[in-house]
Amino acid sequence: MTQDLPDPDRPLRIGTRGSPLALAQAHETRDRLAAAFDLPEAAFEIVVIKTTGDNRAMIATDTPLKVLGGKGLFTREIEEQLLAGGIDIAVHSMKDMPVEQPGGLALDCYLPREDVRDAFISPGYTAIAELAAGTVVGTSSLRRRAQVQTRRPDLTVVEFRGNMQTRLRKLDEGVAACTFLAMAGLNRMQIPGVPMTPITPEDMLPAVAQGAIGIERREDDDRVAGMLSAIHDTETAQRLSAERAFLAALDGSCETPIAGLAELEGPALRLRGEILRPDGSEAHADERHGTIADGAEMGRDLARDLLSRAGPNFFDWRT
Repeated sequence: MTQDLPDPDRPLRIGTRGSPLALAQAHETRDRLAAAFDLPEAAFEIVVIKTTGDNRAMIATDTPLKVLGGKGLFTREIEEQLLAGGIDIAVHSMKDMPVEQPGGLALDCYLPREDVRDAFISPGYTAIAELAAGTVVGTSSLRRRAQVQTRRPDLTVVEFRGNMQTRLRKLDEGVAACTFLAMAGLNRMQIPGVPMTPITPEDMLPAVAQGAIGIERREDDDRVAGMLSAIHDTETAQRLSAERAFLAALDGSCETPIAGLAELEGPALRLRGEILRPDGSEAHADERHGTIADGAEMGRDLARDLLSRAGPNFFDWRT
């Protein structure tokens, strides 16, 4: 491995989107690899790749992601660069990743998972329960929108896209009384003074794979595979195996409000899942208990059960 390690003259190229959070995740990946192999920062190059999703999101700031084209818009160009050899690895937020990878690519390295919870963000309130009827809630997440409308149909939910800093600015401008962000992103960004209250999974089950960073590589790149194995977190992989099997069996995407969370206690695994109508008018939730080895099958079984209760056309978009 020693002679194959990157160096300042031949750096390992790390592909990422250009948002502050995406860059923080790329830097964390670089720092973990540098520490694992005692390498200088100069042995790595952060390559920012503008995606179709980034371009469209900048133009249509009030358009739901579903209309813009879904998750693949934020990964396609990065994966194309990876396949073409323009970068050596790609760093992704796993909650944004489709369940299937393009041929020739592997996604089998995960960093230790951050806090999975959502955060309630508001300068004037600390919980959804405090909001008066008609209060404006801002979110770009179909899952969060549906969960809010299921629990509080008397609230007004508006589209609220943008990076973390943009959403916080919109709150200050009074566009909405509150919004939601992932605790993982807040922890990684370390922005001071954010008026936040963590929400327990019992009150708002998080997105599948929330808080997890995945690192994608070329399938035949043994050198990179060997390096990534040094920073791979097995527990995160075990949890995501169950959650993403649940998502795959539901044909999950940005167009479907789905929540799921796997938790470990020794060899035991608990998987919770929830599916919701996009308008929040109906929701189904349940959980499974088993062993780590059963995680993927637990995910598929839970998905089948919830779909059987929901019936056909459950995820049809309704306004």
